[in-house]
Amino acid sequence: MRQQPTQTLSEAERAEFEAVAEAMARSPRLANLLSYIGERYFAGKGDQLTEYNIATEVFGRSKTAFDAGEDAIARVEVHRLRKGLKKFYEGPGKDHELQLTIPSGTYVPVFTHMAAQPSPVLGAVAQQPDRYVLPFAEAAERRRSEQNGSSPPAVSSPGRLHNRLYAVLAVALVCSLAVFAVYRVRTGTRNAAAARTSDAASPAPALGSVLPATVPLRLLAGYSGKPQTDSAGIVWDADRYVQGGGPWRRPDGSISRTSDPLLFEHWRSGDFTYDIPLRPGIYELHLYFVTSESPSDALSTFTVQINGTRVLRGFDVNSDALGADIADERIFRDVSPAADGILHLSFNSERGPPQLNALEILPGIPHQQLPIRIVTQRMSFTDHSGRFWHPDDYYMNGRLSDKPQETIGSPDPDLFGTERYGHFTYAIPVDTRDRYTLILHFVEFYFGPQAPGGGGVGNRLFRVMCNGQTLLDNFDIYKEAGSLHVLTKTFYHIRPSPQGKINLTFEPIVNNATVSGIEVLDEAQ
Repeated sequence: MRQQPTQTLSEAERAEFEAVAEAMARSPRLANLLSYIGERYFAGKGDQLTEYNIATEVFGRSKTAFDAGEDAIARVEVHRLRKGLKKFYEGPGKDHELQLTIPSGTYVPVFTHMAAQPSPVLGAVAQQPDRYVLPFAEAAERRRSEQNGSSPPAVSSPGRLHNRLYAVLAVALVCSLAVFAVYRVRTGTRNAAAARTSDAASPAPALGSVLPATVPLRLLAGYSGKPQTDSAGIVWDADRYVQGGGPWRRPDGSISRTSDPLLFEHWRSGDFTYDIPLRPGIYELHLYFVTSESPSDALSTFTVQINGTRVLRGFDVNSDALGADIADERIFRDVSPAADGILHLSFNSERGPPQLNALEILPGIPHQQLPIRIVTQRMSFTDHSGRFWHPDDYYMNGRLSDKPQETIGSPDPDLFGTERYGHFTYAIPVDTRDRYTLILHFVEFYFGPQAPGGGGVGNRLFRVMCNGQTLLDNFDIYKEAGSLHVLTKTFYHIRPSPQGKINLTFEPIVNNATVSGIEVLDEAQ
């Protein structure tokens, strides 16, 4: 029974999208852009709606030469699309109760129910348009009325809504629970959603009262502003679905082991819970932490529970990250909502208050962690097979080259066209329960007869270690592959550290160590 409302909303979103697309048909350029955005969104691939993908796949920019700093084609055209949407909803679409927008700072569409306006007493998070507040039956009825050409049913005003609430509650006190249950089915959705704030003390609504969250779901804990876009073009939203604790802003300062400091600019601290409505299924949960306090002998520990099961006990961020101002991430696969359709996350004090900087929920693979692919570039990359490579991340020390070169030996010549070099480490987070295949990609850019450094064999030697075990020693890329040729090394059955990390050390022997790409693949079946 819970699937029917979700299906109704999806149909309503598609119907609204088609209405907008018809209005945009006079401008082929905007129509093509809107079509691309719709295809990715309805296919559940909102994370692919990035500036790079729009520029190269919609407007034909070169995948090897596109530079977002110099070419603003995607930003300009999406800005034009936003103006077109605004004009549409000020004109022929002004009476549509379901409206499409593309918020500034993101390329992912949002469908907003205009009938549900937040109360002026709500916090900053709740003041944003909420796509979870319109009752399913009312949305479906209004859409059917529009399609049949009749007038849509009126939406109850806030005053009438509260009067009905008080009346029915009074009856419920003297009548049977069945009457109360019927009332909740009819009116509980609107009132539960209107009363929800980021720090509400009351229990979160059941899945039958609010729509399941859209996944991927990415929240910045303790943050109440506009959506933020990270280095991969992925959008992170303000905090919600949370009760308890308090928001804090992190003091200014650098953070190691992350290419996305925006994930760590805010905290939620104190005992708190997240109650997130999800469709039935398997998900992967990522939790992000950092501290700005100097490490000491005194531990500041807390616990984390998923649906009542403790997954982190005696957790101290400084100990886990090996220091202050170092980004830390924990990953949990095979996460599902509880029997009530809600994913319950609890953060409770032990020797110190809990804290969280961000959380991420992704569609999961049963019994396997999602693949991790990192390319030593400042921008994300989608290869010829459609696999997504995240910009360089989880590193400490070393330097990133900024002059891409075309390589040989890969179907994507520009995928491994840069490098991280020097003496550096990576700490890549994984689920602690599994074993992993590690794939490292190398290219010799500097040494060789035709290369800037000249020479050849023996000019670059280094070792690679993983969680204390040596994987490569006196490793010479040129000796095995020559210059500008991709060389791949694969290692199986890698065991993560107790902290859920694959720790890689690249240590120079003669000249700098180097790497151009890293893959971590779960071996679980």
